[in-house]
Amino acid sequence: MEQTNHPETRRLYDDNAYLNRFTANVLACTPAKKQGRFEVVLDQTAFFPDRKSTRQNSSHSTHMTDAPLEAGSAVEGVLDMEHRLDSMQQHSGEHILSGILHRMFGCENVGFHIGQEETTLDTSLPIPPEGLAAAEAEANRIVWADLPVQAEYPAPEVLATLTYRSKKAIDGAVRIVTIPGADCCACCGTHVERTGQIGQIKVMGAMNYKGGTRIALACGGRALTAFSQMLEEQAKLRAQFSAKNGQLAAAAQRQADELAAQKARAAQLEQQVFAYTAAQVQEGDQPVLFVRDLSGDSLRRLCLALSEHTHRPCAVFTQGGQGYAYCLAWNGGDARVLAKAMNAALNGRGGGKPELCSGSVAETDLDKVTAFFQEQEQAGNI
Repeated sequence: MEQTNHPETRRLYDDNAYLNRFTANVLACTPAKKQGRFEVVLDQTAFFPDRKSTRQNSSHSTHMTDAPLEAGSAVEGVLDMEHRLDSMQQHSGEHILSGILHRMFGCENVGFHIGQEETTLDTSLPIPPEGLAAAEAEANRIVWADLPVQAEYPAPEVLATLTYRSKKAIDGAVRIVTIPGADCCACCGTHVERTGQIGQIKVMGAMNYKGGTRIALACGGRALTAFSQMLEEQAKLRAQFSAKNGQLAAAAQRQADELAAQKARAAQLEQQVFAYTAAQVQEGDQPVLFVRDLSGDSLRRLCLALSEHTHRPCAVFTQGGQGYAYCLAWNGGDARVLAKAMNAALNGRGGGKPELCSGSVAETDLDKVTAFFQEQEQAGNI
């Protein structure tokens, strides 16, 4: 939407990011592409562009409304200051951490996003965990020092003498945000007045990302919320494990060790059952079993036990996939040939090695599954 016939929109948030109300004159109002929405240009605004309700070009801010506003009329804007403060805390915290990481490791900030639940910062270089911890500690020392956050448009001759971070070349006036001892960066965003208003900068996690590191951040109120949620979860776990403060990890490890021991005992007993089951198969019996609620490993071990006992192709089925999961073993033969024929006959898929194949069939009629093996036996294939 071109607005060349109108004066520039004055960006009130440049001078006062804490302004919660403002009045403005409507310069233009036109229907938007989306039905029932309108694009409104004001002579001044305190709303920062968010790509949804407010957009910014080189000279004008365009606001999206649900109803038309008459050009030349006066309007009042009211800001959600809880949302504004949250954005300023995340943004200012990112400046501090980015500036410190740049100084410590020479990396650039190549991506930054404030989501509803998570704020992410992408660096151009990988950051080791110990380096990120050191940068976080330094960032919080800047917060606790309650330093001024300065935002200004330096004169061209002054700008030429400054060393500052910038993601891209900027034509015209450049707004420089300076946090003493932490950062000097070209930025048009909203920030707190003093670093103490950020409260805390907490790294919530980090992962390798496109040759660098993606860092998850929580600043200010978000850090408090995250900490409260962690405490609540820990309290529930301590109650579940009957663990005191500082003993949760040890209690969880004991539970894990006990569970592993129980699984080992269960597997041993299960193996004895499988051996007994295989021993009950008489010569001439068709070794095809349907067993409920078998895990993949149990399915495999039972099938192998049958095959070792009978030296014949054996199949075990249990619920799984769209019909039945299966394991097919043949001690001394090639199970792949039989598996291929079964997949074709029973709408299945799977494969494996000559001695063992696995997969699933969509056929749920047990009589049809049994009939397949009877037909294979009558044909002399097994």
